[in-house]
Amino acid sequence: MSFKKLIEPLKDSLKSKGFNEPIGVQKLILSKIKGGANLFCIAPKDSGKTTSIVLSVIQKLKGKAFEDAPRVLIFVKDKQAALDLELEFNAFLRGTDLRVYSAYDQKNIDQQRDDIYDGVDVVIATPKRLNRIFYLNGINLNKLQMCIVEDADFLFRNNNFAEVTRTPESIGRCQYLVFAEHFDKRFERWQDSFMFNSEVVTYKKD
Repeated sequence: MSFKKLIEPLKDSLKSKGFNEPIGVQKLILSKIKGGANLFCIAPKDSGKTTSIVLSVIQKLKGKAFEDAPRVLIFVKDKQAALDLELEFNAFLRGTDLRVYSAYDQKNIDQQRDDIYDGVDVVIATPKRLNRIFYLNGINLNKLQMCIVEDADFLFRNNNFAEVTRTPESIGRCQYLVFAEHFDKRFERWQDSFMFNSEVVTYKKD
């Protein structure tokens, strides 16, 4: 997908950063994501996966805040990953009013629950913290349009895979995107359930 097809705020942000066309894995996946496909994106580090997430989410939400319930949920491995991804979002939010919020274990859970209840568009969360907030009735997942896992290789430690697998049981129709450096055979369980008919896109650097 050409950057020309993005909303104006994104085009302005990309232009200011000197990006004129998609790079690396972005050439393969941006149009597929825009089309609503469920994807496993397998690509090496520093190939454009994180920027692809940010661009796709902002484009999907048209850069506009809407009501209170989040429309995008992104799972990350830990606090630092959450803060890093939030920072990446902030670099592209100029000209939009989207609300991006990070939830992780080291922060007061009651405060996080209240912050999310007040209204956010994108929640970046560690799996365990997201599920704790959910079971406290602190987040409404009924409006989700996208559920994303960034750097999914972390899922196979500390029961994170099971934590993330529970989430689709609580939401309706949604687009699922999983980004990782390697395709693990355990992902096949997801292909047989909520990621039925998903596509695996593999990118290798030259």
